[in-house]
Amino acid sequence: MTGASGGIGRAIALELARQGAEIVLHGHRRLPLAEKLATDIHALVRQAVVLSADLANAAARTEFATAAWRWRSGIDILVNAAGADVLTGDAAPWPFDRKLQALWEVDVLATLDLSRNLGQRMQERTGRGGVILNIGWDQAEQGMAGDSGEMFAAVKGAVMAFSRSLAQSLAPQVRVNCLAPGWIRTAWGEGASDYWQARATRQALADRWGTPEDVARAAAFLASPAADFITGQVLNVNGGFRYE
Repeated sequence: MTGASGGIGRAIALELARQGAEIVLHGHRRLPLAEKLATDIHALVRQAVVLSADLANAAARTEFATAAWRWRSGIDILVNAAGADVLTGDAAPWPFDRKLQALWEVDVLATLDLSRNLGQRMQERTGRGGVILNIGWDQAEQGMAGDSGEMFAAVKGAVMAFSRSLAQSLAPQVRVNCLAPGWIRTAWGEGASDYWQARATRQALADRWGTPEDVARAAAFLASPAADFITGQVLNVNGGFRYE
């Protein structure tokens, strides 16, 4: 899975490991966090390996896909959770165009390339198939005002539309679904202003922030045989959106 060093990616990896998965973990700029996650997965008596790759680079994406496939002679579940962080850290002051380019390369192009590469491999093998899970955004289709809303709507909307189309291409051997998280308390949420803290809880019918574990449980369900008749769908994980 990609994006294993992030809050949502880490939670999904741990949940899948608890369900019995052995996992290829992607890391890049925060490689030590991916390595720590591998240690935590080993503590669950499951196997994990960390592969480093700059997913903004097309050649690196191809090398990562090949190495991941070779680790256990195939992949049953692909989770594309990698995303460029343009809201915190060094990227926070970047101009709109630079942020959008970073998001496009990592969130969109990496998701497309890895899904097509590994999805075709899953489709072509006999008797196994596979599952692909991508990450969208619950407000991509309705829109949200502001620079961040515009960027993420364009980027995550592309991932959601692509996931629906890829499900058509890879059926019936491979199921493709997309998770669309709402207000999830990741690193940005923990440091958000009072305005965003209030808005996040107000816009959820559940009256709370979501957690990475909420997304992880939904991911584990969609990856499981229990969801065998679910493909081409975008599942909002947002506590129920409250329209204002």
